[in-house]
Amino acid sequence: MRLESVWETDGDFNRAFYLEDSSGEVIREFEDYPTLDQLRNAEKQEQERLILTNLGIPCANCTSEITDRFAADPRGNLLCWDCAVTTDHSTEAGIRVNTDPSEATVSSSQLHKKSLCDHVLNVATGCRHGCKFCYVPTTPGYETRKKLLNKQVGVDDRQQEWGSYLLYRDDVPERLHTELTTGSGLQLEETNRGRGVVMLSSGTDPYQDRRAAQISRGVIHELTSHGIPVRVLTRSSIVVQDVDLLLEAGDAVKVGTSIPSFDREIVNALEPSAPPPLTRWQTLDMLQLEGVSVFISMSPTYPTMDEHGLHRLLTRAIALRPSVVFHEPINPRGQNFEMMVEALEDAGLSDAANEFHRLQDPHEWVEYALKHLNWVQQKTRELDGPPVHSWPDRDLLKATKGELRDQLAAMRRAPSPESFTEEQPPEHAEAHSPLFESYEEIEHLVVPEI
Repeated sequence: MRLESVWETDGDFNRAFYLEDSSGEVIREFEDYPTLDQLRNAEKQEQERLILTNLGIPCANCTSEITDRFAADPRGNLLCWDCAVTTDHSTEAGIRVNTDPSEATVSSSQLHKKSLCDHVLNVATGCRHGCKFCYVPTTPGYETRKKLLNKQVGVDDRQQEWGSYLLYRDDVPERLHTELTTGSGLQLEETNRGRGVVMLSSGTDPYQDRRAAQISRGVIHELTSHGIPVRVLTRSSIVVQDVDLLLEAGDAVKVGTSIPSFDREIVNALEPSAPPPLTRWQTLDMLQLEGVSVFISMSPTYPTMDEHGLHRLLTRAIALRPSVVFHEPINPRGQNFEMMVEALEDAGLSDAANEFHRLQDPHEWVEYALKHLNWVQQKTRELDGPPVHSWPDRDLLKATKGELRDQLAAMRRAPSPESFTEEQPPEHAEAHSPLFESYEEIEHLVVPEI
């Protein structure tokens, strides 16, 4: 499939664009310069990648031919890089939007420690969901980009303004294609726990809207066609539109979502712009019924949930037949935790806010975290469910000793029991098992001076 153009005259000279298949037959015509949305849609409908930097498309602003980096304006018009990076941000539904000028495509990640991936690729900077517990704005990567965020979208406080800004990386699929086909410097290392996986995305939702989804489709195609496994983490139902691509990739792709709770009031307060939990569950259900391998992230589980609440959450997760369930209790450090308590209070959920607030007492937090880790492992055994891959926070190891600490440390070291190839998946470590029968029996091993 290729893009061609002809000059037509009807009083004025006009350039008409059209797509041809390999036999030269015209399969799509454009009345004017094709927009990014039109070209990405053509890719999807024809199930063939278009490398947009090879098509001779003119910039909608200065008419220079686009041969290298590019982006789109709010209307989807393609811009050359010089025009793209000098364009002021726009506002869409309360979100400040612009172009992300970052050069990197795939970045190495410490998430291999959680058995999630070795590398990440973020299709945008920022996120529409605005989850109050999100740690991303406080990461070192954002710390080094303060000036960029202020220049591109007027951000003064990355954490407080989280959910109100978004910088797209429209040309990532094309740049990734170049790196993978020319050997121009992309080095992807593999660890025992990360298994060479590239995650979309650790810092944003790769399917949060149509534009992000179009970038993600191109990225997944490029990675999987070069034998690179991919983990997709999204809260959006838009991902089901790419079921053809996901099925074609087979075991090389796992698609998951985060469902920390089905309490809609609390979730609405803490994840104000994200799809509701039931919608996320239904999305994964549609995918797994089609044959796509799925996973669930019950992270972070809330202190408002007791043993029975975790049982209900895990029961719903098991119904999706996931390859694994990731679980992590919440940690009350950082500005984002204070924002969670404030959001619950603002929503009139004072009882829930008090439950969260008490976790700032180290003794309360350690007891809550240990009980949640234990209950989830107990319940999955009772329900004969899929393996639950728990992640104890490092502070929990500092607050325990003896055999309890050893088991928590072993949980952190173990790889998840997933396979991204046709090979037999690794056995789940025995460490991922219940910690105790009753909290009282291990209380002497708890020393929460953290």
